[in-house]
Amino acid sequence: MSVLLLDVGNSRLKWGVLDDGDIRRTGHISQEKIREQGLSVLTTKLPRRVDAVRASNVAGTSFATRLSGVIGMHCNADVHFARSEKRGWGVTNSYRQPRRLGVDRWVAMIGAWAETQSACLIVDAGTAVTLDAIDDDGVHLGGQIIPGVETMLDSLSSATSDIPPVKASAKPAAGELKMFGRDTAAAVREGAQNAVVGAVERAARTLQSNGLEPIIILTGGGASRILGALEKAPLHRPNLVLHGLAHMLENAQ
Repeated sequence: MSVLLLDVGNSRLKWGVLDDGDIRRTGHISQEKIREQGLSVLTTKLPRRVDAVRASNVAGTSFATRLSGVIGMHCNADVHFARSEKRGWGVTNSYRQPRRLGVDRWVAMIGAWAETQSACLIVDAGTAVTLDAIDDDGVHLGGQIIPGVETMLDSLSSATSDIPPVKASAKPAAGELKMFGRDTAAAVREGAQNAVVGAVERAARTLQSNGLEPIIILTGGGASRILGALEKAPLHRPNLVLHGLAHMLENAQ
């Protein structure tokens, strides 16, 4: 069985093809490019012959409708969108209204739990950075949402008169003392990146102080910016949502 998997985010759309238990032919495209050139720029990169399509979408209902129509025609298969549930696949959702938990977070937690089967902290670094904690029983303890590095940089530039537009670096500065910038751009860039790193490490320490030894699992387009800066080396899983979708499909409830 061949299944097209789609991880539709605010900034990027990722895909992969699940064949015989393995995810192959992965790729990604920016939402900006899709807005500029239309969904045809996506379909030219996708296979036509698949048996099913599974998707996680946080780009809104309007985009989901467009995507469903275009992908459905291209692949001759209906697009099935994942939804956040109260519990499933070993994970229990902590939200009082389970459907209000972002589906990307839910699917990422399922992917993480399928691999670790133990306490973990899932960090998805994108337009926003989400942190979700799971205990040793698969119970979601809750999460945090903070601005991503690029979002912080953009907000500082737009909210002040003296801070110029600053681009994020691909990786944190080498050496601990390099976190202290010697010009405004470097100070802003390092400050934003270390704000994310600090949030992740404080969350991990809090879990440890409550008797858990969480595995940190890092995903998202901005993962490389904090990957080498964390005190405890995380598991880097760039396609965590795709793996979650695959696990949900292969272990249908």
